[in-house]
Amino acid sequence: MPYNPQIHHRRSIRLKGYDYTQSGAYFITLVTQGRARLFGEIVDNAMRLNRAGRIVEQEWRRLAMRFPNLRLDAFVIMPNHVHGIIVIVDPTGATRCAPAGIVDGGDSAPDGGMIDQGGSPLRADDGGDWLRPHGPPPGSVGAYVGQFKSRVTKRLRLAFPIWQRDYYEHIIRDQDEWDRIRQYIHDNPRHWQEDSEYA
Repeated sequence: MPYNPQIHHRRSIRLKGYDYTQSGAYFITLVTQGRARLFGEIVDNAMRLNRAGRIVEQEWRRLAMRFPNLRLDAFVIMPNHVHGIIVIVDPTGATRCAPAGIVDGGDSAPDGGMIDQGGSPLRADDGGDWLRPHGPPPGSVGAYVGQFKSRVTKRLRLAFPIWQRDYYEHIIRDQDEWDRIRQYIHDNPRHWQEDSEYA
């Protein structure tokens, strides 16, 4: 597939003022820190996942199980990056908090607060309400990506950063574009040596 700047870009094009919690399809790319090949290798034009790659796959699939308003479409795990399409189908009730102090099996924030399922630490204000001090809005593309990256990092337990600090996203505008991006994702392993992430 020839280079198409509309889908093969390598910079964030987040729109100022755009509500990334609204229903829609989003093409996401996450790259490892330093483009380290952590997730496996390409063999005979197909991705062969190693243990880390299998964890990435498990956590990607779990996103849809953990967030009922989120649907996963095409995705591929490459040696040093992940491409995927996520679809927000119902922005209401997107963030679900676990009971106080318990998160998805007992995880808690380092400061003793709880962590909501959007992935950002919460703290109580003087009235006892839980506040989000920083980070992406609950139920947004950024919150889902943050949750995914955080869970992969926690499970791999490596002594160095796994992911680049940010991620790349593209709002999918119509069915033709969606079909082109799906094809790009599907073909990615066959074009590994031509990929801009190949280093």
